[in-house]
Amino acid sequence: MDSSVTSDQMQPTSAAHAHEHTHDVQGTSLFGFIVFLLSESVIFLSFFAGYIAIKTTSPSWLPPGVEGLETRDPLINTIVLVSSSFVIYFAEEALKKHKMTLFRVLWFLTSAMGIYFLVGQAIEWIHLPFGFTTGVFGSLFYLLTGFHGLHVLTGVLLQFYMLYRSFMPNNYAAGHTGVTEVSLFWHFVDVIWIILFCLIYVWQ
Repeated sequence: MDSSVTSDQMQPTSAAHAHEHTHDVQGTSLFGFIVFLLSESVIFLSFFAGYIAIKTTSPSWLPPGVEGLETRDPLINTIVLVSSSFVIYFAEEALKKHKMTLFRVLWFLTSAMGIYFLVGQAIEWIHLPFGFTTGVFGSLFYLLTGFHGLHVLTGVLLQFYMLYRSFMPNNYAAGHTGVTEVSLFWHFVDVIWIILFCLIYVWQ
């Protein structure tokens, strides 16, 4: 038996098996992450339902002395956060085309927009005329925005981790495991915030 021929025959087979294994891992990872997002959706939907039920049955909703929430700065934060979904989408597209520099710039920009949102939310909290224990509205406001803010922070940390991974040699050569999941998580966070913004700031 010619060993060189055998080796040549084995290389394509090994490469095919490696590609198939990578594809299976990515598919399993993505499916598991979608299940995770669905479970998170149930939690947020429960919060939304509770918020709506309490608001529609409470004679006094807003805290004493508060006629309504200021919407200009939260609207700016909303525009920034929603826009970041488009940025992370183009970052993912750049990675698929192996444009690593563009991917890193857009990915970092997404993280920066997330940080901007968190800072804006923190500034809003500092200047609010009510606290966590100021009636039912105060409790629900801080609970909902805080829980969502925790998800934004998680998304930003995941983005920084994926950005770090992009500098590892050949890390994304065989696939983009992790990038798609983080991108989906970020889109999820943005959609949840749109609903929250409508419930809290629009429907006062």
